[in-house]
Parts: sequence; structure tokens; C-alpha cells
Amino acid sequence: MASSSVEPESEENITGVADKYNVETAEILANSALHLPVAQAAPIYEQLLSVFPTAAKFWKQYVEAYMAVNNDDATKQLFSRCLLICLQVPLWRCYIRFIRKVYEKKGTEGQEETRKAFDFMLSHVGSDISSGPIWLEYITFLKSLPALNAQEESQRMIAIRKAYQRAVVTPTHHVEQLWKDYENFENSVSRQLAKGLLSEYQSKYTSARAVYRERKKYCEEIDWNMLAVPPTGSYKEEQQWIAWKRLLTFEKGNPQRIDTASSNKRIIFTYEQCLMYLYHYPDIWYDYATWNAKSGSIDAAIKVFQRALKALPDSEMLRYAFAELEESRGAIAAAKKLYESLLTDSVNTTALAHIQFIRFLRRTEGVEAARKYFLDARKSPNFTYHVYVAYALMAFCQDKDPKLAHNVFEAGLKRFMHEPAYILEYADFLSRLNDDRNIRALFERALSSLPPEESIEVWKRFTQFEQMYGDLDSTLKVEQRRKEALSRTGEEGASALEDSLQDVVSRYSFMDLWPCSSKDLDHLVRQEWLVKNINKKVDKSALSNGPGIVDKGPSGLTSNSTTSATVIYPDTSQMVIYDPRQKPGIGISPSTTATGASSALNALSNPMVATGGGGIMNPFDEMLKAASPAIFAFLANLPAVEGPTPNVDIVLSICLQSDIPTGQMGKSPTTYPTPIPTGAARSASGISGSNKSHPTPSGSSLKQSKDKQSLKRKDIGQDDDETTTVQSQPQPRDFFRIRQMKKARGAASSQTGSASYGSAVSGDLSGSTG
Repeated sequence: MASSSVEPESEENITGVADKYNVETAEILANSALHLPVAQAAPIYEQLLSVFPTAAKFWKQYVEAYMAVNNDDATKQLFSRCLLICLQVPLWRCYIRFIRKVYEKKGTEGQEETRKAFDFMLSHVGSDISSGPIWLEYITFLKSLPALNAQEESQRMIAIRKAYQRAVVTPTHHVEQLWKDYENFENSVSRQLAKGLLSEYQSKYTSARAVYRERKKYCEEIDWNMLAVPPTGSYKEEQQWIAWKRLLTFEKGNPQRIDTASSNKRIIFTYEQCLMYLYHYPDIWYDYATWNAKSGSIDAAIKVFQRALKALPDSEMLRYAFAELEESRGAIAAAKKLYESLLTDSVNTTALAHIQFIRFLRRTEGVEAARKYFLDARKSPNFTYHVYVAYALMAFCQDKDPKLAHNVFEAGLKRFMHEPAYILEYADFLSRLNDDRNIRALFERALSSLPPEESIEVWKRFTQFEQMYGDLDSTLKVEQRRKEALSRTGEEGASALEDSLQDVVSRYSFMDLWPCSSKDLDHLVRQEWLVKNINKKVDKSALSNGPGIVDKGPSGLTSNSTTSATVIYPDTSQMVIYDPRQKPGIGISPSTTATGASSALNALSNPMVATGGGGIMNPFDEMLKAASPAIFAFLANLPAVEGPTPNVDIVLSICLQSDIPTGQMGKSPTTYPTPIPTGAARSASGISGSNKSHPTPSGSSLKQSKDKQSLKRKDIGQDDDETTTVQSQPQPRDFFRIRQMKKARGAASSQTGSASYGSAVSGDLSGSTG
């Protein structure tokens, strides 16, 4: 019953294309297989391992399932499949446990087979940073061997000593414990001999311990349970790739200063472990192969490439790299076989494969072999214009045969007259021949067959050719024809046919030299863009940001602006001040600290400053807790702030027209009006600490302002002496509000010539700061 529910799921999720490398599904299947009989679990494990062939934990589960039912033949077969590709200590310890169980009752023969298995295991994973328990288990096994005579005892002691000496120079987690055990072992055998042996290995052990501490830092960054999946660009995958690169660089530096053979063995081990997790990364395979080649082991490099192509059969990069290695060492037949493997499937063969094979044939077999293949492969469905261009340029540049190259271009023109890129390549070739007559004929033939919307680049090149090599009359004619042809493709209509200064600039420029300054050039490009959009409804933000031409327009000019003309600009009227404490997706919780203040808070709460559900207090709400009822009443009359700044005129109008109640502060018997923006502006000026001088208003304006202020104060019922009380109030603590008040002061002070209420406030501000 359990198998029927698991097996269809495995087929659907593991072998399916979409979820083939679904790690979560694989983990679920592996866990479900643990609770099934081995006969039912085996197909699940096979499915998993066909997708994740280097997953040591899946192999270990699979092996232990057969070990649990004592199926030794199946267990041996599984170990032969997985041990050499999964250099992970837990899997190898499972292997040695199986070997010891099989040979524990076979006497001397069994002990010898077990010792060989230990040596085999240590030669492959003995340099792992987690191999300490393996060394300890091996030494314990050697100590347990019986010695029937003095000679066997001597041999046993020598074997134990060699095992200790290998273990204490290996940077593992247990290196310190192994050194202490080694000291005890030597002292138990002979104190006199121990002194010389220990002093000999003391420096080697010290070096191994130092290298272990460094290696540990790199190994801690690696996820040893990660499954090998194709790169998706996720952050975790990139971090693992970086971690393995760092570890490989560390090992290649030979930090322990051991001999070259031992160092290379350790680097190979690190590469093999890396490929367990980065199995689908072609750059790791390539690095591993090229490192072997540079180290002088060409055969090992070839084997790595062969494994790489088995792991990534669709990687053209690795095939070219492998063929390059074979060709560089003179194995032409092997290299040709690799190139031909890219051409076996005529449907999926790429044009690049044809091009590279033609180049290979010319290098290795001569010009005739390349020409023969080109003629034979022309009927291939993927034989695009790129192959014609590549072969023609090869014949022209390498074979010094311009006639053959010209014939190839002409043959391709019959098939690819509709390809503007091919026309331009052919024109470049004719330019090298200085054949201006055929260049003009080529442009005329191409433009007569290409639709206007596909001929833009051809017209541009034709115009540039005439500007460079033609006379003035021919240049002007081609430019006019170009305008007439392209005017039918756009919406600008007749405006595109008019002559403009941009045409002159394009005509008399050369490379990066222009007959005008960069400022003039940007101005001309902007005008050109405006002409195109003269009948369109242009957004104000688009006009302020410029035309945003990123390529040469019809006139050939290039703007310095980097903004695209088709960009949809954001609505800046809804912009608010960013506060990193605000969590995305969390609503605003308005403060309810005082009765009757909800309207004020709703009007003034800044959504990017107000706290969410995370418990962070709003500093503005904190300020309101200590404010008097008069302040609450004043704030309740202020309008809601939409965007980064409020409308200054509206705020000042409300402040001047509202009846503001009075309140008490501290023990002062003097009553004072609730501060209005003018008083707040004065406080903000004091906070800013600015010593800048302000323009002194004229006598008439100052007198007019004072008259209006006195009238206003009389309406409220206050005296002029109370202004000192306003200035002595505590400074507001909401700096966002202070900044808005400062902006309000600057906007109001610029309106001194106006007869509106803004001029009265301006006079008051100017007088207070002067």
C-alpha cells in the first residue's frame, strides 16, 4: 500500500522535467523510503540517484537498507558504484563497517582483507578534515591484531607507529587527540626512542594543527548536505560556489609546505569533493581538467573531460575545451571525433558548430577539406548566413583569396538578401577591397528588397558611406532618400523630411569628434526628440528628464542622456520619506495616547515614520504624549500631508485663519498662543544653528506686515509682548516637521512682493530673523 503511494509520486516529481531537481521532493521521497521494505525502496533510490548521482546520503541510505537484510552481494555492488564518486567520510565508514562484519570470522585472512580495506579508505578520504575517527578506528584495529611471536609484535608496532605518524601530520578535527595518543604510545614503547621520534614530528604536527585551523574556517562555510542541482543563480548557490573556490585556492597554495605529490593528491581530493555538490557547474569541471593538464597529467585531464561530458552532455563549451586539449597534444583524430559529435544531429546542430568544424578542418587537413565540407553542408537546415560570412572571411584573410570570398558572399546573398546583418558584413568586405562601385550597387539591391522597417541600419550605413567617401551631391541625395523611406515607418510624418542642423552635425563629425560642444549636442538631440513627439501628449516628468536617446537617431546624433524615451516615469506626487524601521506590508497603527487627538494623528501621521506591528514606537507619537491640549487642537486643524512636502500656501492659510486656543506651560503665569508656523519657523532657525544673513525687508513692506500681524493678534486677543513667550517654548522634536517648516519659511520669504497672506508671513519671518 505504501509503495503504490510513493512510486507514482517518484516518477512524477523526479523524472519529470519541471521538478526533476526538486530538492524538497527528493528529501521527502528519501525519508519515505526509509520506512519501506528494501524491495519497494530500491526503485525509489534508483530514481533519486539517477538525478542526484553524487548524493552520498542517498547512497548511504540505499546501502544500509541492503546491509540490514544481510544482502552482501547487492551491498558490494552498490559500494562499487558509489565509493569513488562520493568521497564522504560517513559513507566510507559505512563501507569499513560492512567489510569488518563480512571478514570478522575469517581469521588471519579476514584481518588482512580488513587492513587492506582500511588502507584503501585512508588513501581516498584520509585527508578529509573529518577523517579523525577513521584514523582512530584504524589504529585501534591495528592494536587489536594478535602477535604470536616477537617478529609479529615488532611488525605490529611498526604499523601502528606509521599510522600515527601519518595521522598527526593530517589537518583533521582530531589532530590534537591523535598527537597525545602518539606521545603516549611512543613513551609506552621506549622513552629513549620516543624523545627522538617525537622531536622529529613535533614541527610537522604543529604545522598540521595550524593548517587545520585555517582549513576549518573554509570548511565551515560549506553546506555538506547540499544536493547537486544545476545552477539557478540563487544566493545560496553562489555562496557555496565562492566557498568551494576559496577552499580550492587555499589547498593549491600548499599551506602545509608538503611535497608536491602529497599536495597534488590533496588538491585532487578537494576537487572531487567539490564536484559532489557542484556537479552541474561546467567551470568546475574545466578548472579541474586544466589544473591536471598544467600539472603534467594529461591523461588525468582527459579522464576529467570525459566525466564532464557524461555529467553535462549538452555543454558545447566543454566539448570545445576537450577538443582543444586533444588538438594541442596532437591527437587530431580524437579532436575531430569531438567536433563530429556536435554535428551528428542535423536538426539540433548549430551554425557555430559548422563554423568551428570548418576552421578545425582548415587547421588540420588544409583548405580543400574545409571547402569540401562547406559545399556539402550548405543544405543543412541550420546553415545560416553566419557560416557564409565566416567562410568568406577565412578565405579572404587566411587564404588570401578575395575572389573566392566574393563568390561566397554573392552565393549567400541569393539566400540571405532579407538579412540586414548579412548585407552590412558584405558591405564591410567590399570596403576592404575599396570597391565603392559594388558597395553602392549592394546597398541599392538590398534597399529595393528590404521592407522600410527592416532597412534602418542599412540606410544608416549607406549614409555613413556616402558621407565618408562620396561627394556632397551624392551625400545629400542619399540623406533625402533615407528620410523619405524612414518617414513612412514612424509617426513624425512630414517633419522627418525637413532639413535640420542635426544633419549638418552628423555630416561633419568623425568618430568621437563633433563640430559642436557636448552641451550643444545634447540640446540638438533633445530638440530632435521633441520634434518627434510634438503631436503627442508628453508627460511633464519626461520633459524634465530629457529625451533619453541612447542610440543614434535618424540624423546619427547620440545624446549623453541614459534614460529611454519610452520609460514610464513614476508618480512622484505619492513619494514619501523612507524609514528603514517600517516593515513592508504592515499597516499603520495610529496612536491613541490622548482623547480627541485621533483627527490630528490621522492628518499628520507619516506612513513611513509610524510604527508597524513590530513594537517600534513612532517618535512623533512620543512627542504628542507630552504635548498640551492646545498643541493637539492646533495639529487637528492642519491638513493631511500628501507626498514628501505639504502645500505651503494651504498650510499657512489655515494657520492664519484658524482660532488657536491658549494654554499654560510650567509655572509661568503668562498665557501664550499655540505656536503657528511663523513661530515654529523661528524655533527651527534656532535649531539649525544657521548664522546666514537674511535680506532685510523694505520699510513699507515691514510696516505693512506689522500692521497685519497686530490686527491678527487683536483678533485673537493677545498682546505683542507675548511673542517672547512663543520663542521661549521648548523646541519641537519632530525633525521631519521642522524640515517642512523650514521649507515653508523659505517659500514664504520669496513672496515678499505679493499682497496675499504669504507676504504678511514673509514680512514677519524676515523681521524675526534679521
